[in-house]
Amino acid sequence: MKTLQVHLGDRSYPIYLGQDLLDNSELFAKHVTGRLSVIITNLTIQPLFAHRVETSLKKIGQQVVSIVLPDGESHKNWETLQIIFDGLLKSSADRQTTIFALGGGVIGDMAGFAAATYMRGIRFVQIPTTLLSQVDSSVGGKTGINHPLGKNMIGAFHQPVAVIADLKTLLSLPAKELAAGLAEVIKHGAIADIEFLNWIENHACELNAYDLIALEHAVERSCEIKAQVVALDERESGLRAHLNFGHTFGHAIEAGMGYGEWLHGEAVGCGMSIAAELSTQLGYLSQEDLVRFKKIIQMLHLPITPPKWGADQYLKLMSHDKKAQAGSIQYIVLKSLGQAAIEKVPDEQVRKVLQSTGAA
Repeated sequence: MKTLQVHLGDRSYPIYLGQDLLDNSELFAKHVTGRLSVIITNLTIQPLFAHRVETSLKKIGQQVVSIVLPDGESHKNWETLQIIFDGLLKSSADRQTTIFALGGGVIGDMAGFAAATYMRGIRFVQIPTTLLSQVDSSVGGKTGINHPLGKNMIGAFHQPVAVIADLKTLLSLPAKELAAGLAEVIKHGAIADIEFLNWIENHACELNAYDLIALEHAVERSCEIKAQVVALDERESGLRAHLNFGHTFGHAIEAGMGYGEWLHGEAVGCGMSIAAELSTQLGYLSQEDLVRFKKIIQMLHLPITPPKWGADQYLKLMSHDKKAQAGSIQYIVLKSLGQAAIEKVPDEQVRKVLQSTGAA
């Protein structure tokens, strides 16, 4: 087992990375305080992994309650959040209760938001079971739900007390889910570490083939990059916004298609392709690097052709993005491969990019 650290003063926490961690009761014992542990999971993950987490918690004397939610991004809403609150209240959860978020990014975001708001804040542990959640959404304390007009617009910053990433859970993923997680892996290399991006390019076959050695390095380096950024800018006042590379366009695709039609990582992969094209048109990224970057996205089985809705629809959807300020959309672009920046771009320039990528 490897242990990384997210440095946030008295809210610092460890990221545990290894195999068969779901069965490590001693690990769980470090992060519970009260008598009750609540596992929040979904209908897909529950039969695969919930029993193992429940067994580990019972071994350390915990009373365990499971709350099982419907699966999918389309259920990341107020109605499903209410199911969590109903379960917490019915089980008499108190301020000493620990929530365990067992699942992918949707479960982590919703369980974390419930933990942030139930009794004005209780402890929770992230147990990410998808690649996307292990490399990205489980780290950093962003929690929330979707609104029909915008993704993740309702939420809170609430850090977990630990992240327990069991690599073997990744072997259960369908190929599309694996690819969706690899989008966030690519993102980390693109914005912060050219050597890591080179490594991704050279190990695409191993990553696509679920090679656990390759996946371990991808998760470890991604978590290192994200932990460093979060430690410097927890609440996204500047640097942390770089982690949204590809997300402004990607969130627009998700909202426009209807949440769940495209996986989050698929939309981000396509969004990164558009953002890279924008970076080239702004004079930052060379044409050669643009072609190379798009090829890396495709090598990991992600789309680069966006839905063709027209520029007006994209701009309308992106106006609801969290990074919009005073009605002005901010874009994350690449100054070069491995270096990101925040730019305010005129709508006419964005229209030109959307047309050149086939979106308009």
